[in-house]
Amino acid sequence: MNFASSFQLLRTCAAASSSRVAARPGLRVLSGRVSQPRRYYSDDKAAPKDESKTEESSEKKDANECETKLKAKEAEATDLKSRLQYLQADFLNLQRNAAREKDQAKDFSITRFASDLLETVDVLAIALKSVPHAALSPEPEAQSSLEKTHAAYLKDLYTGVELTHRPSTPLGEQFDPNRHEALYQAPIPGKEPGSVIDTQKTGYMIKDRVLRAAQVGVAQDTSS
Repeated sequence: MNFASSFQLLRTCAAASSSRVAARPGLRVLSGRVSQPRRYYSDDKAAPKDESKTEESSEKKDANECETKLKAKEAEATDLKSRLQYLQADFLNLQRNAAREKDQAKDFSITRFASDLLETVDVLAIALKSVPHAALSPEPEAQSSLEKTHAAYLKDLYTGVELTHRPSTPLGEQFDPNRHEALYQAPIPGKEPGSVIDTQKTGYMIKDRVLRAAQVGVAQDTSS
């Protein structure tokens, strides 16, 4: 091989080497293009499954919340029912106690009045004892043993009975609305205005209690 042939071979190798170097950037660009992110359609297809799971989880959560609230309401209803039953029982007891007290008050309402009447019964018993049985007998032998005459025994009996009869005869007294009931007024000369001039019905009292007010007429003021 001569010098010209060797030089020509060297130029050919250099040209080939240069073409290879120039071709490498293109490969890099192509490689960059090829390495761009790819879409994986399998991920896109899995998305609906994730949404379904989310909806199912949300529904389950709502169901749990509703169940919790329902249990709370049931417990509250049970508590209210228990309180209502307690109040109902308490009210029934109150009604029974009130009815019993009412019956007792009705049965013993005249206790004080009856107690006052016992004094009258005692006075009548004493009046009856003042007359011996011999005074009631028509036999002369029985009457001969009497210490008093029949008139004296009759007077004692009358006195005893009179003690039980306590009428309120307010003639001449000043009119008292607590003991008297005015039926009419009349101008009577010489009578003090407001004084009792007539008694239509006798009033009765037990100690200081008025059983019936006396129905009276009252003198009217004649100065006007």
